[in-house]
Amino acid sequence: MQVTLKVFRYNPEVDKRPHHSTYKLEAQPTDRVLDLLEYVKDHIDGTLSFRRSCAHGVCGSDAMRINGVNRLACKVLVQDIKAKTITVEPILGLAVLKDLIVDMEPFFEHYRSVMPYFVNDEPVADNIERHQTPEERARFDDTTKCILCAACTTSCPSFWVNGEYVGPAAIVNAHRFIFDSRDRAASERLRILNDQFGVYRCHTIFNCTIACPREIQVTQAIGEVKRAIVTGRLD
Repeated sequence: MQVTLKVFRYNPEVDKRPHHSTYKLEAQPTDRVLDLLEYVKDHIDGTLSFRRSCAHGVCGSDAMRINGVNRLACKVLVQDIKAKTITVEPILGLAVLKDLIVDMEPFFEHYRSVMPYFVNDEPVADNIERHQTPEERARFDDTTKCILCAACTTSCPSFWVNGEYVGPAAIVNAHRFIFDSRDRAASERLRILNDQFGVYRCHTIFNCTIACPREIQVTQAIGEVKRAIVTGRLD
């Protein structure tokens, strides 16, 4: 089948403004958008730039807007796109460095700000491990699935309006440790998120949940963090 691929292009070294390049390609219905981009780069225009790594929906590096929706290019099949033209553009809210590549540093700065790591200096039981029941582990299982693709954060209107907002991904990763029964820094993370650019910038639009390629219930997790701040409870 023939596919029309329309790709956002911008090279700050030579372009005064962004533009789109269109390519006519032969593709299989089961080809992924990433396959199309790879073909263009390998056989048509080697200057095309985009991030990719594992190509299996695990690394999260190839997040981009596909026909206006944040997706992973390695997970979207040609046959699933109900449009004559496949338009590929960079995710919003982060500065474009070149073509589909955006500056991820502000995203990771927000991520680091919520202490996304395990904190517990207490002695380990039996000098072997920190015990946890299956129920305690299940409490935060959903938010362990985040792959830091930024699809949720860059689909959020609140983030588009003000990049100081910590964003859904950072809150999801804070949630993962806040509700871990073994961790001892929940109160500090809640204090960090109880800020004008913390959880209350979320207006429950659900864009983040829709955009998540791992199907994390992002909006629910944000709501649980809000409730923990208000009530001081982690149940």
